[in-house]
Amino acid sequence: MKQCVFLFVILLTLLLSCYGQKIKQQQTAGYIVKGEVVTELGSSIMSIYQDKNNYYWFGSWETGVYKYDGKELVNFTTSHGLLNNRIDEIKEDNFGNIYFGSANARSAISKFDGNTFTTLEAIPIEKWKLDSTDMWFKYSYRNTGKVYRYDGTTLYELQIPKPPGLSNPFDVYSIYKDIKGNIWFGTNPVGVCRYDGKSFDWITEQDVTEFRNEGANGVRSIVEDKNGDFWFNTEYRYSIYDSITSKSKKLYTRHKSIGCLDGKADSNLDEYLSSVIDNNNNLWFVTYRDGVWKYDGSNISHFPVKYNSKHITLFSIYKDNNGELWIGTHENGAFKFNGQTFEKFEPYSKRK
Repeated sequence: MKQCVFLFVILLTLLLSCYGQKIKQQQTAGYIVKGEVVTELGSSIMSIYQDKNNYYWFGSWETGVYKYDGKELVNFTTSHGLLNNRIDEIKEDNFGNIYFGSANARSAISKFDGNTFTTLEAIPIEKWKLDSTDMWFKYSYRNTGKVYRYDGTTLYELQIPKPPGLSNPFDVYSIYKDIKGNIWFGTNPVGVCRYDGKSFDWITEQDVTEFRNEGANGVRSIVEDKNGDFWFNTEYRYSIYDSITSKSKKLYTRHKSIGCLDGKADSNLDEYLSSVIDNNNNLWFVTYRDGVWKYDGSNISHFPVKYNSKHITLFSIYKDNNGELWIGTHENGAFKFNGQTFEKFEPYSKRK
């Protein structure tokens, strides 16, 4: 009898613990969030996203997030329930909920259901899993080597195993899901890691761990081209093999492809920050100080980005639902490509 009572107490404790964690992740502000109507974006825009309703979201360095419906620009900050005023990532689930990740927020992300913000707090777990519906987020930049996996119910905090033979602490700077459903993690400074649901494979050669003249810049961009090759913000492209094939040889073959974007051997333009493939299969690369570059498979084109006749520093590039290209900048808001050049974005409310 005592054993039965003891087992019942243990079971009840576990159930209450799980219920408490679920409640913790579903905390909500408890009121409908309206946000503040503004006439322009903050100066520093890190991330851009267009949702299923074709609304645009702009994540800033320190002024929260902005929603633009084509007519009205609305700013949301921590005063409205947003987890942090720095927004590095913006993603959407199949139900239209929008998620915001921040490098300044440890062990949590924000979820917006259209009415309220919810803070999802991560639960540390050792067991890795990969489902097609999972959402993956970066952890804060604190040399933890951690990431988040969200299964629609629970946010999990996971530690990426270190590459064989390396003990360096590292951060995760980028996350990418390839056409086969594998998840890639770009790190600083130990290279690139692929998780296929069963094992972790690393690319740790110098090309993806250190850069000319400056030390480690980190793999901030991962993209897969029309031929299935990968680009890890370097001048090289990589042909990747699956785990079965790679048992008999290396995981990858490295190809010297475009070289430095401007053709100079001592250039640092191979250290681009963000990349995207447009609807015509052209690769676009954003650099920090030298504008945007396009590679069509044969030729390189340069698109300087200026404001008031001065070159400006850039954060990221994004392709929207219509295939149009956007740029996030450090000090000058967002820019949009008009077919010839990138011009500063002005919301409709300000143009009026």
